[in-house]
Amino acid sequence: QVQLVESGGGLVQAGGSLRLSCAASGRASNSYAMGWFRQAPGKEREFVASITYSGSSTYYADSVKGRFTISRDNAKNTMYLQMNSLKPEDTAVYYCAASRTPFTLMNLGLSWGQGTQVTVSS
Repeated sequence: QVQLVESGGGLVQAGGSLRLSCAASGRASNSYAMGWFRQAPGKEREFVASITYSGSSTYYADSVKGRFTISRDNAKNTMYLQMNSLKPEDTAVYYCAASRTPFTLMNLGLSWGQGTQVTVSS
């Protein structure tokens, strides 16, 4: 089982940037595919981005392509989400997720962090 702790959320104006971090711990945590989902008030949790354990492949939701960049540092067991050109519709709780296989959808094999709030003001 992998444990995940997010950090880096906050309040930012539209057009601004934030970087989220997700620290993983547990046995073989750097061998997991990792990613981000988000959930806005009254909406379902949705996929944002993911990265394979090696970092060789990345996947993005259409709504964030060209604005968000996912990366990881396996030496630090940490994954990052650089969010640029933020929009009010990016406001949500962002959840870190990890799985033994690559993912772009929610599934029962995902482990979750506790979430971090991102608020983008207009």
